[in-house]
Amino acid sequence: MQFHQLAYFVAVAETRHFTRAAELSRVAQPSLSKQIRALEEDLGAPLFIRARGNITLTPAGEALLPLARRILADLETARREVQEVTGMRRGRVRLGATPSLCAGLLADALALFHERYPGIELHVEEGGSRDLIRALGRGELDLALIILPLHSNDPEFVTVPILRESLVVASPRSRPSPAPRASMRITDLRDHPLVMFRSGYDVREATLSACRAAGFEPRLTVEGGEMDAVLRFVEAGLGLAVVPSMVLRNRPGLRGTPLAKPRLLRTIALAHRKDVAPSRTARAFRRVLMSYLGTLTRADLGEDLEVIAPPEELEPR
Repeated sequence: MQFHQLAYFVAVAETRHFTRAAELSRVAQPSLSKQIRALEEDLGAPLFIRARGNITLTPAGEALLPLARRILADLETARREVQEVTGMRRGRVRLGATPSLCAGLLADALALFHERYPGIELHVEEGGSRDLIRALGRGELDLALIILPLHSNDPEFVTVPILRESLVVASPRSRPSPAPRASMRITDLRDHPLVMFRSGYDVREATLSACRAAGFEPRLTVEGGEMDAVLRFVEAGLGLAVVPSMVLRNRPGLRGTPLAKPRLLRTIALAHRKDVAPSRTARAFRRVLMSYLGTLTRADLGEDLEVIAPPEELEPR
């Protein structure tokens, strides 16, 4: 088995077309087909069902695909790590983060990193925590800012908790507040329609679990949105939404009502795969991020956000 054979296999699996895969791989189609056949002979099983105009994966192909993607991602990481020995003048950091962090604290940390290491490429993948965990496990990310706790079926990661945040109930300022008090209880949500995130968002699971634990199933008016869409739907008066507090800082049309005890809290952690050491550039980004968090004051963070990273991690580097 050779790396280029795996690359050809992934290209065919993703395009479901040998000719297009050859074009993307910049190789002649007969040569690509020959290498795929050699890979199948080496593995002792067919990887594709070849029907005219229809290429599908066999069970063996389905099993190989995530492993091949991970091997190729690790190969690229190794190549980048060797290149970075030149002195951090070039390289890449692939970072995953939730939409609330992308819209909040992360932008300033990325700007600080770019100022210190202008030659390093920054690739940011925005998504729900569950999606980022899967991408990190497949080797598609170097680091990810995810939500704890992890589930028992998650790949093994090294995680460092860095932030603790309260969830709040978002409602439009243009309409009367749904709560006459300064806070709401989970049971108060029984009387209000909710706008709900798509699957993959930890906030969705936290909200549904809290409502069910309180003895009711929430009434949903819109379901399946990304962060920006959910906030816009709330602004339009379609319902309330439970959201991370930091996403409301630049949303003057929305108010955030705290939840009364027991509050809904989430812990944000910086994670990387346990079986692969972070690259030199990823370690540099971690240092910059921790240094940046160490400079934040209570005025910067607000009442609903707290830095919980170990003190030694927050020392300026």
